[in-house]
Amino acid sequence: MRADGKIDYIEFPGADLPATKGFYEQAFGWRFVDYGPAYAAFEDAGVDGGINADPADRCAQPLVVLFSTDLEAMEAKVKAAGGTITRPIFSFPGGRRFHFRDPSGNELAAFSGG
Repeated sequence: MRADGKIDYIEFPGADLPATKGFYEQAFGWRFVDYGPAYAAFEDAGVDGGINADPADRCAQPLVVLFSTDLEAMEAKVKAAGGTITRPIFSFPGGRRFHFRDPSGNELAAFSGG
């Protein structure tokens, strides 16, 4: 069950999508669903996630995505707690999200939708 502020998804950067998918399939038995030429979601990994191979959009490190029932309220909480918004709320095919950094510089995202 999805809960507000809990880890919901993990997104890995992947410069070579076929090779990255092949590695996780062979090493760990993960299955994939392709969403265009630069993105694949993974299944059977213990947590939902995906691999982003879009050089204009992918993060440099794995991105932990938190679920949010109210994205604007979550963004306000992040700011009030001392987080820094790195990508304001934006839409994508699965819903909407924003990215932020915690006080130690870790980048995370909050997601709502789909």
